[in-house]
Amino acid sequence: MKQGRKNRKGFTLIELSIVLVIIGIIIGAVLKGQDLINSARAKKFASWAKQWEISQWTYLDRKGRFAGDANINGIMGDQTSAIDETSNSNTALDEIANANFINPPTTTITLGSFRFFMKMGFNTVSGTSKNVIVICKSDACTTAFTADELVCFESFDTATDGTADAGAGNVRAATAVTLAAGSGNEVVAATTDVTASSTVWGTTHVALVFYFDRPR
Repeated sequence: MKQGRKNRKGFTLIELSIVLVIIGIIIGAVLKGQDLINSARAKKFASWAKQWEISQWTYLDRKGRFAGDANINGIMGDQTSAIDETSNSNTALDEIANANFINPPTTTITLGSFRFFMKMGFNTVSGTSKNVIVICKSDACTTAFTADELVCFESFDTATDGTADAGAGNVRAATAVTLAAGSGNEVVAATTDVTASSTVWGTTHVALVFYFDRPR
């Protein structure tokens, strides 16, 4: 019995150290892999959003106005009378889709389990209407973002404004979005922006609002 007990040896400190190092390497690899996934998603998201911005400037260069601004007053989707800029053929998304661009951007993007919807229109700030690119999680712009999805918005905000601040700069978070009636959820008529300074992106936000042609 004594001999049996003598042969039952535990791990030495060196063996435990090796095991801990291996566990650390595995955990590090998992975390690094997740970082790579998040980075890839964020880059693809930013590229998609920028494609829409570039498409608008290209349309302006060709047509002398932004897509979605059929009455040529400089604001997208604000007219519903003589020329209805919220009707299917006159929305910014439809006009860009029908502009014969090579590989026009898609109105939605799927990044693994994430999916986002593109909207365009205007928001009135201190009495002045300003063009906006709006990105939502749901077609109706009513679903709040998850913490994981916010990585994409923070990255785009940093690339555009220099810092990830939901309440400052030309990229803002919104807690509500009003879509024009009859536009098929394509045209933005108003956004409720976060305006407090130094505000983090959060899970109460339902949209990213990008003032792409003039400061907010």
